[in-house]
Amino acid sequence: MSVAQTDLSKHTPMMQQYLKIKGEHPNELVFYRMGDFYELFYEDARKAAEFLDITLTARGQSGGNPIPMAGVPYHSAESYIARLVRAGQSIAICEQIGDPATSKGPVERQVVRIVTPGTLSDDAFLEDRRDNLLAAIYSHREQFGFASLDISSGRFAVSELDGLEALQGELQRLRPAEILISEDFPYGEILEGFTGIRRQGPWLFEGDTAHRVITQQLQVRDLTGFGCEDLHLAICAAGCLLQYAKETQRTALPHIRKLTRERREEAVILDATSRRNLEIDTNLMGGHQHTLAWVMDRTATAMGGRELRRWLNRPLRDVYVVRQRQQAVSALLDGFHYEPVHDLLKQVGDIERVLARVALRSARPRDLSRLRDAFQTLPDLQEALKPVNSHHVVRLATTIGEYPELADLLERAVIDNPPVVIRDGGVIREGFDEELDELRNISENAGQYLLDVETREKERTGISTLKVGYNRVHGYYIEISRAQSDQAPADYIRRQTLKNAERFITPELKEFEDKALSAKSRALAREKALYDEVLESVAEQLAPLQDAAQALSELDVLSNFAERATSLRFAAPEFTDQPGFDIEEGRHPVVEQLLDEPFVPNDLLMDTRRRMLVITGPNMGGKSTYMRQAALIALLAYTGSFVPANRAVLGPVDRIFTRMGSSDDIAGGRSTFMVEMTETANILHNATEHSLVLMDEVGRGTSTFDGLSLAWATAEHLAKNIRCYTLFATHYFELTQLADDLEHAVNVHLTATEHDDSIVFLHNVHDGPASQSYGLQVAQLAGVPQDVIRNAKAQLTHLEGSATPSAPVTDRVPEQPEPGHSGSQAGARQTVSEPVLQGDMFASLEPSAVEEALKKLDLDDLTPREALNRLYELRDLMNK
Repeated sequence: MSVAQTDLSKHTPMMQQYLKIKGEHPNELVFYRMGDFYELFYEDARKAAEFLDITLTARGQSGGNPIPMAGVPYHSAESYIARLVRAGQSIAICEQIGDPATSKGPVERQVVRIVTPGTLSDDAFLEDRRDNLLAAIYSHREQFGFASLDISSGRFAVSELDGLEALQGELQRLRPAEILISEDFPYGEILEGFTGIRRQGPWLFEGDTAHRVITQQLQVRDLTGFGCEDLHLAICAAGCLLQYAKETQRTALPHIRKLTRERREEAVILDATSRRNLEIDTNLMGGHQHTLAWVMDRTATAMGGRELRRWLNRPLRDVYVVRQRQQAVSALLDGFHYEPVHDLLKQVGDIERVLARVALRSARPRDLSRLRDAFQTLPDLQEALKPVNSHHVVRLATTIGEYPELADLLERAVIDNPPVVIRDGGVIREGFDEELDELRNISENAGQYLLDVETREKERTGISTLKVGYNRVHGYYIEISRAQSDQAPADYIRRQTLKNAERFITPELKEFEDKALSAKSRALAREKALYDEVLESVAEQLAPLQDAAQALSELDVLSNFAERATSLRFAAPEFTDQPGFDIEEGRHPVVEQLLDEPFVPNDLLMDTRRRMLVITGPNMGGKSTYMRQAALIALLAYTGSFVPANRAVLGPVDRIFTRMGSSDDIAGGRSTFMVEMTETANILHNATEHSLVLMDEVGRGTSTFDGLSLAWATAEHLAKNIRCYTLFATHYFELTQLADDLEHAVNVHLTATEHDDSIVFLHNVHDGPASQSYGLQVAQLAGVPQDVIRNAKAQLTHLEGSATPSAPVTDRVPEQPEPGHSGSQAGARQTVSEPVLQGDMFASLEPSAVEEALKKLDLDDLTPREALNRLYELRDLMNK
């Protein structure tokens, strides 16, 4: 952007200042402070007007054309900024830092902060119960360094990932608001669906620089103490991320004081597809309702809600840690100790984010009042935790501690209900500072002083029209009517002549004016200084306070687990080193909450002899629910929660895979079947004997023979080669033969019954294959027209009686006989129960080679393997 000086209006120096600042921030919308407004110019103004639906005006000219301008009020800028950030925009906040009284030309301005989607700390911009993460990715030959930072809490983590599948799973788990990548990052397609992608110069990922930036931030010589010294790719990513955070905040980041190394193998791994299918905290439509988190979150604080979502998205494989959590939940349940704990935690609030704003020196008065309330609650919380018989809870209570000095300071310093901002004062409590009280007294009592002066001067001068007043232009004055103005005493100094009056000043009034007018500004300056001192006192104890906030978050989740266990009738799971699952009367935690009638529970038994369950039964019969509830029970158990079952014993689980539902990837050019096969391939390559695999309707996206063959081969590979724990739902009834052919496979089915030509789903799981699929009944239940149902029944009768589906049928209604005559023989042959071929051309065809080959097969003597081979041979015959 460049504008010739001759084209600018009289505000040319100001526009030159703006253009210089804009040149330094070409990728951000510059909010340029002018009085009580933030103004935007040129293309920034056009964007703001479009996103915010505000008026686009003009100021001056450039090149003979008006300069576009748009503005938002300073006092309500937060809401506008929040809308822009949600739209993926970044904003540079440009403030006046010079003194207008002493400035020659435009008041000096500079950018004091850059607001980007991943570096938000203000409550107005953030979702209460979801992390807002900035992430950075550095790649080398499909190896990835990954770093994430929540600037609103100070959580800083790194990991190294092997392969695109691992990276995709991590992105799906964390859902960063903003992602930094190098300009030469070659895997842009992996980031489809994410907003806030920022390409950075490759030099910002340079290893030595990154190492220096991180060690300086953490105040250490090396990263060995954090277990990260050997993570070259992760350090490169973390260094770029940290530099970006400092650049946007324009201040120190003292609350970032730890670096956590996350090892993928420490958690039960869920890939991106599995997370989406299980709807952990985001449903298939992208919302938050009817998810696992929606059911499980009754936390007292927003920071507890965020911690809960971290746990749900990263269940742990370390059974020792999980048992500690579970024991703490049991102790909180005993005697209903969780109830007073929950009530007290509500009074603590979200101090995690408040402390981050204290560290960034952006905390507002109400943040301090929240801290005060929290500190005053801690002694009562400690009392409530004393009877809880849990070593883990004791450790949390010790970490939480108490802060009586800070509680006292904030009680003395901050009024009960402070204003939103410190700008206009009125935050510091009376009696906290003697100097501030004196200045306030002068300012607040000026009115009474002026009344006293007026009364005294009237008595002294005898002038009845005399009155004392004030205006912003001329200050304090004594006003006398024109008729009596010649009676003014000699010590009155003329200040202003009006049409009907004269205004005067006296030395006494002038002295008071100087004192009173400066008292307000001096009081405000003193109050701001005191406010900063209070902030500094809190910041001095930032490290233990952050640890306390983390412990409070964990206590909140454990208390929440106890409440959920009681309200939802959850049981404590047991863990064993022996592989398998033994679940009695398990339930789906989300579906159960959505039903008006009681949920039908079911058992699940998987051990070394039952590694694969081939699940058959009708559509809508509950196969998907049964499979998903197994995965969610395992996931909840490994977070430390109780689970929706009467009893649950779980062996080791390293990964949970799901291949469920059907969807295409139009943007990626992949069909539904291609997506299905890609997800299947991922499972076959990455599952282990300790993995839980849910496979639903594999092979339904292609022809019958192809699909059946693929489903058969997939199931056989999972059961024989990988030997993982597999729930394999299918409508290919032929796959029930796997139970006869494979050592570790068994058949189970969901029950249903027919009543009055309709279907009733019983949702019970029993051993053995289903007797039928009830497809037509489900179609009828869905509202498919009756003539289509009748035709389908006719087609089904024909297909079940023939070897191949090559002969279509019709269900033409027979001609009605004329009155007095019986139905003709031809009409009777065209009933639904006796379908006929469509047209003579089909009836005259000779048997095909496939039909001849089928006639020669002795189906009773074929093994499943031989039958599959014959299917391939028949397909080849058809192709010829």
